[in-house]
Amino acid sequence: MRVRRWALVLAMVWLVSACAGRMTRPPGPPQAVDPAAIAAAQVAQQEREVWLDAHPQWALSGRIAISNAGKGGSGRIDWRQHGDDYEVSLSAPVTRQSWRMTGGPAGTRLEGLEGGIREGTDPAQLLLEATGWEIPVAALADWARGRAAAGFETESMTYATDTHLQRLQQDGWRIDYLAWQNAEGGQPALPARIDAQRGDAKVRLIIDRWDFSAQ
Repeated sequence: MRVRRWALVLAMVWLVSACAGRMTRPPGPPQAVDPAAIAAAQVAQQEREVWLDAHPQWALSGRIAISNAGKGGSGRIDWRQHGDDYEVSLSAPVTRQSWRMTGGPAGTRLEGLEGGIREGTDPAQLLLEATGWEIPVAALADWARGRAAAGFETESMTYATDTHLQRLQQDGWRIDYLAWQNAEGGQPALPARIDAQRGDAKVRLIIDRWDFSAQ
């Protein structure tokens, strides 16, 4: 079992390296520095958050790469949120390994890893203990949608000249918004690529599809 575990770790570290090589950081729009531009961006952000509050059920699908002190993994991610309840599935196509995390205010359940089902009250701590990955699960649901996470201290928010959120700093994490999907059909612009980092912990998220239709 130990050999199998290390084989899995090595394969997933290779995936992170390959993923990082393909996803070089694109040049972003310039930062808004004019007071009027910053004010306009803040108004646009407030309008986005009002829309998001009115649509608490959503889903995303995309790709994620995670690393922490040289260890990590990457693969496909599917996230479904129903108010406070969530279901997050991650699969690594090369190793064909997958896990699923479900939870809400009552607790969290993690399935699919060696050792059987794990349960706890803190999803981030549960995932850290099981995989060694530091993923701020509770905050990521908000960060992925381009907003500050409730319950976390906000150090700063920086906007680009196109009024989109460019960088958010919360609880020691730096979240860079490197690409956005265009607004359409009454739906506001939504993040398409996010890099989050705190110390050695890094999370890279590329969102291929958003779905707010299940209301």
